[in-house]
Amino acid sequence: MAVATDSGFLKAANGHDTADGSLLEVRDLEKHYPLYGGVLRRQTGAVRAVDGVSFDVEAGETLAIVGESGCGKTTLGKTVARLLEPTGGKIRFDGRDIANLSGRSLKPLRRDIQVVHQDPSSSLNPRRRVGAIIADPLKIHGIGTERERDKRVREVMDRVDLPHEFRNRYPNALSGGQKQRVSIARALILNPKFIVLDEPTSALDVSVQAKVIALLRELQAELNLTYLFISHDLSLVKNIANRIGVMYLGQFMEVASSEQLFENPLNPYTEQLLSAIPVVEREEEQLKPARVDLHGEPPDPANPPEGCPFHPRCHRRFDACDKVHPDIVETNEGHTVRCLLYPGDKRTAVDEYSTETERQALRQHDATTVQSEQRPDGVGPPE
Repeated sequence: MAVATDSGFLKAANGHDTADGSLLEVRDLEKHYPLYGGVLRRQTGAVRAVDGVSFDVEAGETLAIVGESGCGKTTLGKTVARLLEPTGGKIRFDGRDIANLSGRSLKPLRRDIQVVHQDPSSSLNPRRRVGAIIADPLKIHGIGTERERDKRVREVMDRVDLPHEFRNRYPNALSGGQKQRVSIARALILNPKFIVLDEPTSALDVSVQAKVIALLRELQAELNLTYLFISHDLSLVKNIANRIGVMYLGQFMEVASSEQLFENPLNPYTEQLLSAIPVVEREEEQLKPARVDLHGEPPDPANPPEGCPFHPRCHRRFDACDKVHPDIVETNEGHTVRCLLYPGDKRTAVDEYSTETERQALRQHDATTVQSEQRPDGVGPPE
């Protein structure tokens, strides 16, 4: 399929110059929203929506971000795409620093990073026809003649399986799935390298969700796209993500490959999310962790608890969890977790605040973890 470029309007769809390796590198990313109070409206605190997040995304892969509502996953996606200004940290995209870009310097970046929003009904202008909505990015970037843009719109509509006659319709004449395909077509029109998918199927029926996911996977394979897929549905991301990051109160609690996360969840929060996945067949229930009920609500992000942010709701809590904030620790290659069951360099602090019984239990847990790592697959006790 042909795509738009400034020099010679048409280019091969998979003709990105991205070398193998990390397309996106994020280090200690923060996005805080200040809180003001008092007569003089002075800053009294801040909501730490994203609080020191680090990760890489390889070219051509899908990293999924999951967690409860309010955990910061959408803010993370918008900050990475530079729709929001980061409070701190570094963002490198395709080898260049984009964290400090602003104003006109962001415009070239928009061609490489696109966003598909959660609700297509609110992200599409109801006063504009579908063809004009899809073509708008080409006009904004001054790409091609009107005839060339018209041809490109037809090509992209074919790619997302939208009939050409939809070009003259308004969004309110389309179904939810058709609207989302328009959103995807608009994101593809500039031939981006990276797409942030912010819960792209949450507003759709289950049967339509499956079609949209199949379309996204097909487009990724054909166009060498890289996805940041944001969702609250773990069963959904299992079918599309290479790796999954579990987020809570603005921080990653666990990051692992999709297979590792489902077979060997290490963080208690991940266990709770997996055990809450609804299933139909008894065989599916056997593949889930033992049932763990979620207790309480997430804390106020403007006033997080001391120690581990999850300890007020954790079914594995012990005394040190109230006092010591866990670092994120790599337990196996590519599998990291933030939990004091894996204390890393904070072993001394954990022992200090734990009872003798808890320390003994932790040592037993350490021994079990070492045995698990000795197995080739890193799961379960050694044979």
